[in-house]
Amino acid sequence: MAWAVQDSPAVGTTDVDDDATWLATLDLCDLDRFAQGFPHDTFDRLRRVAPVWWHPPTPNTPDGEGFWCVTRHADVLTVVRDPETFSSESGPGRDGNGGTTLVDMPAGFVTGVMMNMTDPPAHRRIRSITQAAFTPRTIARLDDWLRALAEQLVGDALDACSDEGTVDVLTDVAAELPLQTIAQLMGVPQSDRHQLFEWTSTILDYGDRSLTEITDEYAAAGLGLRAYGDATIAERRTTVARHGAAIDGDLLGQVLAADPPLSPEEEQAFFSLLFTAGSETTRNSIAGGVHAFVERPGEWRRLVDDRSLLPTAVEEILRWTSATAYNRRTATRDVELGGQRIAAGQKVAHWYPSANRDESVFADAGRFDVGRSPNPHLAFGHGIHHCLGAALARRELTVMFEVLADRVDEFESTGPIEWGRSNKHTSIRHLPVRLVPKGSS
Repeated sequence: MAWAVQDSPAVGTTDVDDDATWLATLDLCDLDRFAQGFPHDTFDRLRRVAPVWWHPPTPNTPDGEGFWCVTRHADVLTVVRDPETFSSESGPGRDGNGGTTLVDMPAGFVTGVMMNMTDPPAHRRIRSITQAAFTPRTIARLDDWLRALAEQLVGDALDACSDEGTVDVLTDVAAELPLQTIAQLMGVPQSDRHQLFEWTSTILDYGDRSLTEITDEYAAAGLGLRAYGDATIAERRTTVARHGAAIDGDLLGQVLAADPPLSPEEEQAFFSLLFTAGSETTRNSIAGGVHAFVERPGEWRRLVDDRSLLPTAVEEILRWTSATAYNRRTATRDVELGGQRIAAGQKVAHWYPSANRDESVFADAGRFDVGRSPNPHLAFGHGIHHCLGAALARRELTVMFEVLADRVDEFESTGPIEWGRSNKHTSIRHLPVRLVPKGSS
């Protein structure tokens, strides 16, 4: 399908043909393009010259198919607000296969089963089971536990940084807070958390493999996570049956005690989704926030000196890091979007980091500003699939950066950041930093 130029050409181009040539060679399924973090310059140009763009098939596109790329804030909102037209599950001609990744997920095993890959009414039924566990009021009960954990993690990091030492902010600080928290909520032994972290990291970070490649390491991680989930569910079901109900505060038990009950496939999918989502995105937001402050010490000083900026700083970290790069929908009918005709059954990928840098919505969008307000970012999505754990993630970020602001005077880079290799998640593998404690000068 042909692309169409909309708005003005990219800065620095003088001929629309330059944009046509650039688009003809653009491949957003080449994961090397994402190996140094999200390629914002690419998406800045897409918003200018082809904000709703048909990505033709390439050797890297899954299923041998092209797909639509939606990059502007307003158009992304249109997609996520209309689940009847843009399905998280499937579309015509797909036999139920589809989901939220560019790779088609199988019907009955993932689509129509895993909450983020369902449409109403199934989505509403599954989501309602645990929605009460993630309200701000419920999350507030974790405050003392979260603060004590954050204090411990930051204290250990500062100890590691004494005598000019260094710490890996991603693995030693950013990952541990959400990882231990979701283990606590789901009743998973803390001693198992690092194995679960290894499995989920392997699944989400493509490493050296392509979008469609199944390596032995990837397969082992998927099987390991599933087997662990099955065993945990079986053990917890026995506990629920013994007590006649879920123990207060036991999120997994609450899922297993649902009436009417979820299917075994839905229970397993819920375990995998909650543990993965609950540990992965927040760790990248925390580490990405620290990285932003490493590169912009003036913004860290603003926050340290004026703690009233903490709420807006957290929202700016979420906008800036945009840990989920894209989600996919499938058109259920022919529809026009951004001047383009999308056919029923076609894949539609909407890109959150691009929407969150849309210059028509965010003034000086390429600047990290801890005082930015308003900040209508889409880091948690929108509509019926708005992130279930948004309140928990915000609280984890708030507590962590509050403790860091109390105890850390500045961040010093001690080595290059190492990014994950994925166009689905903007992830960080390692972030070596020295934390300089308050009162050290």
